[in-house]
Amino acid sequence: MSRSRPVSTRRSDERDSKCGAAVTSRPRPDPWRGLLWLSARECIRVIKLWTQTMLAPVVSSLLFILVFGLSLSTRIREVAGVEYVVFIVPGLIAMAMAQAAYSNNSSSIFQARSDRYLNDVLAAPMRPWQMHIGLSVGGAFRSIVIGIALVALAVPLTGAPLARIPALALAIVLLVILFGALGVIVGVYAETFDHHTFVNNILILPLTFVGGVFYPIDILPSPWAEISHANPLFYVVNSVRYGFLGQSDVSVVLSFSVTAVMALVMVFWAQWLFTTGRRLKP
Repeated sequence: MSRSRPVSTRRSDERDSKCGAAVTSRPRPDPWRGLLWLSARECIRVIKLWTQTMLAPVVSSLLFILVFGLSLSTRIREVAGVEYVVFIVPGLIAMAMAQAAYSNNSSSIFQARSDRYLNDVLAAPMRPWQMHIGLSVGGAFRSIVIGIALVALAVPLTGAPLARIPALALAIVLLVILFGALGVIVGVYAETFDHHTFVNNILILPLTFVGGVFYPIDILPSPWAEISHANPLFYVVNSVRYGFLGQSDVSVVLSFSVTAVMALVMVFWAQWLFTTGRRLKP
């Protein structure tokens, strides 16, 4: 004759079964949700500071077009078969977008490291490549918004054409990837905020100015023309210019190839930092 189990034992079993059901029904971590909200946070950060992040670069680039283009166009009628004010538009837009992608990602990563906010991201159930993309979306968003605004304003003002739209789209994608990844790398390695501004003011800005933004390279005497071909940003500017004007100072294939190789190198370097946790983990 079997004995009935004590009431306390039955109640304990019921509690254990309920706890087990609660544990099994708990939703699993969703890395894609983390990627979505991290990307949204970076974009919201750009939007909240829109006067600094988007309005200021657009205004400064338009001033460059008005001051250099309209004032010098009375003395420099045509360059490479197009009006001077039209010639400088692609380079100025490329310069503004490159600085935006770099500055946003560099400052965002550096601030996240300084405030220890990055530790929370590293502890989240996300893959390294998802963290990398999520923290880079803000720079791409900011750069593309600035580019669209400048195209919408500069094209009617100057009459600049959009001769090769697919090539222009490819050039912009490569530009945003290249400088966004560079910003991530500098943000990871920077010890102070001066390091972030140093790379922008001492490296990116001067190389862009001497990369054929305001003049074609073929007007330079030797050996300056040959030296200019060693400038990597020269090929970035020419890739964007080909998309606008349908012409380039060098081979189009060479311009896109050099830009693509630089973008891949920077992306793999930045991803290596997230995969290994180098200088990211305390």
